[in-house]
Amino acid sequence: MLRTYFRADDRLRAAALTADAAPSPETILAAETQPAVIWYDLVDPSPAESRHVEASLGVTLPSRDEMEDIELSARLYQENGAEFMTMTALTNLDGDEPMKTAVTFILTDGALATLRYGESRPFAAFAARAVRGNGQSFQNAELVMLGLIEAMVDRMADVLERIGNEIDGISRNIFRAKAARSNKKQQDLQSLIEQLGQKGDFLSGIRESLVSMTRLVAYHAATENPGRKSGKEARQMIKLLGRDATSLGDHAAFLSGKINFLLDATLGLINLEQNQIIKIFTVASVVFLPPTLVASVYGMNFQLMPELQWSLGYPWAIMLMIASAALPFLYFKRRGWL
Repeated sequence: MLRTYFRADDRLRAAALTADAAPSPETILAAETQPAVIWYDLVDPSPAESRHVEASLGVTLPSRDEMEDIELSARLYQENGAEFMTMTALTNLDGDEPMKTAVTFILTDGALATLRYGESRPFAAFAARAVRGNGQSFQNAELVMLGLIEAMVDRMADVLERIGNEIDGISRNIFRAKAARSNKKQQDLQSLIEQLGQKGDFLSGIRESLVSMTRLVAYHAATENPGRKSGKEARQMIKLLGRDATSLGDHAAFLSGKINFLLDATLGLINLEQNQIIKIFTVASVVFLPPTLVASVYGMNFQLMPELQWSLGYPWAIMLMIASAALPFLYFKRRGWL
């Protein structure tokens, strides 16, 4: 899919001409009367759409395999006067299983092309805001690119806020008062570990995306292009985006550390519960050991045992077994071991 936008009345407008194989004369006439396209948005493009953008910008679009290369030289480079900048973005951020996808920004002197293979909410939100107009004028392709990155940063901030609230909820479930859960079903620690693992994977993807975004902004700020000079607004946005991406990365690192702490705490609670079970069995064995000894003594079949002929022998043995079991139990209770 190819979406094209041009600038008119201090806002972006969707262009009528796309990469059709045989556009009608009316469409060509409408395109000739429109200003030059400032933004080409390619989403899983067809070969015809890719050729159309390549011919319009005079560049060669990278393949999907090239976009997914992790080498820095394959992600950030210049070619034919255009900047090729690829970053790792996340889709499906509303669910628990986000997907990583590469997004390439191709910035020339007069236009921007974005190449991606998955729908992204920040792109749609930015396009809707830029078309509607909200006081911010995207005067050139560079500002459009920075506006897109800003929308992605805002989306990351919202997701981190949501994950932080969910982690706080998990923390309350782990450390809630013992009295509060005495009348409830024992908490499922295995489920908590699974939730923490999901949040940890989520944050790992966010941190990777933020790192690649920071590299992209730093590369663009350091790149010198004789045909294009960043204005004051663009320079301010670059500084702001770099600072925001760094701060969000620090916040994501803090949440990752909190997840590791909660994971260690959950495993510690599991060990405590296992130790509690072992302690109960140990106390039970110690409590019932003296009565067993008494029963073993009086269960011997010897003829010369004075208690065998004693009328109170049976009650005596019973009371002795009860006392021998009660004394260790009371001792453990007094020491606080139960």
